[in-house]
Amino acid sequence: MERKRWYKDMVFYQIWPRSFKDGNGDGVGDLLGVLEKLDYIKSLGMDGIWFSPLYPSPGIDCGYDISDYMDIDPAYGGMEAFKKVLDGAHARGMKVIMDLVVNHTSDEHEWFQKSRQRIEPYTDYYIWRPAKPGGKLPNNWDSMFEGKAWEWDPVRGEYYLHVFAIKQPDLNMDNPLVREEVKKILRFWLDLGVDGFREDVITFISKKEGLPNDYIFPVSRGIRHYNHGPRIHEYLSEFRRDVFDHYDCMTMAEAPLVSTKRALEYIEEKEDSEIDLMIQFETMCADCLFTDYIHTPFSLRKLKRTWSNWQNKLDGKAWNMLYLENHDHPRIISRYGSEKFCTESGKMLAAAYLFQKGTPFVYQGQEIGMTNWYPADPELYEDVQTRWQYAHNALHKSSEKRLQRLWYGSRDSARTPVQWSDAENAGFSTGTPWFYVNENYRAINAAQQEQDPDSLLQFYRKAIALRKTLPVVRDGGYREFKKLSGKFYVYARETAGEKLLVICSFADRPVNFKAPKEFDLASGALILANYKDTDVQKNGFTAQPYEVRVYHWK
Repeated sequence: MERKRWYKDMVFYQIWPRSFKDGNGDGVGDLLGVLEKLDYIKSLGMDGIWFSPLYPSPGIDCGYDISDYMDIDPAYGGMEAFKKVLDGAHARGMKVIMDLVVNHTSDEHEWFQKSRQRIEPYTDYYIWRPAKPGGKLPNNWDSMFEGKAWEWDPVRGEYYLHVFAIKQPDLNMDNPLVREEVKKILRFWLDLGVDGFREDVITFISKKEGLPNDYIFPVSRGIRHYNHGPRIHEYLSEFRRDVFDHYDCMTMAEAPLVSTKRALEYIEEKEDSEIDLMIQFETMCADCLFTDYIHTPFSLRKLKRTWSNWQNKLDGKAWNMLYLENHDHPRIISRYGSEKFCTESGKMLAAAYLFQKGTPFVYQGQEIGMTNWYPADPELYEDVQTRWQYAHNALHKSSEKRLQRLWYGSRDSARTPVQWSDAENAGFSTGTPWFYVNENYRAINAAQQEQDPDSLLQFYRKAIALRKTLPVVRDGGYREFKKLSGKFYVYARETAGEKLLVICSFADRPVNFKAPKEFDLASGALILANYKDTDVQKNGFTAQPYEVRVYHWK
């Protein structure tokens, strides 16, 4: 089947279902809540929805520990509710993308329970190794979430590998039976009408033969032996050839520590390309090193280098996936913007990425400017990674400093319930929410912003509508200006007959701006701005805190 690449003309909305909207009053977000909000999602200008996992799960990693790949968790309403949402989305012209998590399963999955008992054919579905002499671990690899990457199983009498949580054992993708299971899963959902998959840490699924020790990489030891592993392209090509090529669908790969050069090995547009889009983490490293928990001062220059590098290196070869927030990172206004200038910086950040070349994704609550959560007690966090960070890292620091690390780095800031109104529980649920509502919901909520024509919500609608009406946004070239500036991000999108100039101030005070000489602001149409005073003098202006302007020439 010819690949249509329809995703190039779309904007997607990511739903983390547990915190999106509770439709039955039990305190947990569900598909009834999603059904209720489909018109809202469509009103944003969205063409598709990416669902974080909806499958049955014990919930140790909030759904990324799957116990049944071919069902919907009853807590979310089960399969019937999902079919209603799928039909409702399709009726509104929106695609539906599911999360595919096949690097690991839950240890409560039937496959693992049979594997630990050596019941065929499941004996080698996972990566098992005997203890080394003296009961030592099979190798020195680290887990991303909880200590070392090996856990002893008393039933089997061996260690199993878990690159993530202890209760998330890694599948053995070298076993062809496991790959056939993955194909069954893919066909099941595609036959049901799903339009594609976001593939969770898919670049981890091939481990280096022999599972050698890692004496080089200091953080997440072992990752160089399984990220982009020896048979990764073979396996992804197999999935493409045997399944995806037979459906009109799209795929996007989550790929930690991926460069543009490495990304092109997966997503370069050719007949046998393995993946359509790549979720890279570099965009989220402008205020940290390797992980959100190793906080550094925000560097606009670092962010700009990343954005321009991906725009330039993929141009004409592959398609960018654009995002500023998802379920794995703290809220972007609290990181790259300003909570003091919440609306202004939220609008500026929106324009900074929405007019780049690629397919944008908006995460739930991003469009209304939800911010980080600052609990006074580390025990209030739910996330398995966050809890481990507090209990085992930076122990030489004070409890206050250790808690501050969580404020900067925890994924739980992106997982507080969506703030729909200033009613009790932010309008998320009529029951007791499963997790804490951010206390700023009375000031930041969707209902209030629906009534305000100058709100961040309305700005997102306008920006998304604009990018769809301007051919230059889809097809134009990209040029960055003022590359050395620590205050401005300025880029142009250009075709032979159309130009767009996006001017973004990341400063929290007024700063003078002078336009590039080849762009006459007075002759351009100002099509988007976040301040009412938009005077131009001598082809420049005094940019207000976090000001953004988008000029258009045709």
